[in-house]
Amino acid sequence: MSGNVKLLSSSLARAKAENRAALIAYLPAGFPTVDGAIAAVKAVVAGGADIVEVGLPHSDPVLDGSVIQTADDIALRGGVKIADVMRTVREAYEATGVPILVMTYWNPIDRYGVERFTAELAEAGGAGCILPDLPVQESELWREHADKHGLATVFVVAPSSRDERLATITAAGSGFVYAASLMGVTGTRESVGEQAQELVGRTRATTSLPVCVGLGVSNARQAAEVAGFADGVIVGSAFVKSMLDAPDEESGLAAVRSLAGELAEGVRKR
Repeated sequence: MSGNVKLLSSSLARAKAENRAALIAYLPAGFPTVDGAIAAVKAVVAGGADIVEVGLPHSDPVLDGSVIQTADDIALRGGVKIADVMRTVREAYEATGVPILVMTYWNPIDRYGVERFTAELAEAGGAGCILPDLPVQESELWREHADKHGLATVFVVAPSSRDERLATITAAGSGFVYAASLMGVTGTRESVGEQAQELVGRTRATTSLPVCVGLGVSNARQAAEVAGFADGVIVGSAFVKSMLDAPDEESGLAAVRSLAGELAEGVRKR
């Protein structure tokens, strides 16, 4: 079975045709439980998310701030496994029909086996992977198997990336480019900053791939700001914090659905 890289591309193209940015939501698998995470994905899509990233919980998530680290710890203590991540992708995709990517560090894939991981992700209906710590120069094996199974390979670029480096990264990637809005870890911030707009401009000069911005967006105002210059707005910590702060799972699901609705309005006010 082939993965859903084409669905990812068409979803981003549809948002562009509607003169808006796509809303991309991040939620970790296994948080608060495996079933709870699947319900959360359904909730953010019901609220207006176009694309969902399912996080593969990791014990040392170097890109992630305290909010996502807390959620990952809860998921890992709950015993979440890669099989649960695949189940989350499968059930979320079957229920919503939107592109579902996995965001993961490289070590779990390396230990699991690249061919096994890509084959299972494609079979589950996944659209691809975001790989924040896989160097492009070491990615040939992954890209070979991802291409074979119809999966996107999304690399992360940062404000510190020089133009020559940007060109190398974007030439190797597919689906879209994940532009980190600033140096640092994930988390909500008061301002997304001008660095993000400059990075998007420099990245677009090297590729025709959509450029989506993450790290820091937490409300409709920021979503509208980023949607003014990016193809997609990625929101993670704000969704996870809504779940963490909720008194119970039902309230958490209502909170993430409501937040997705506010953000979906934001990306339409670019």
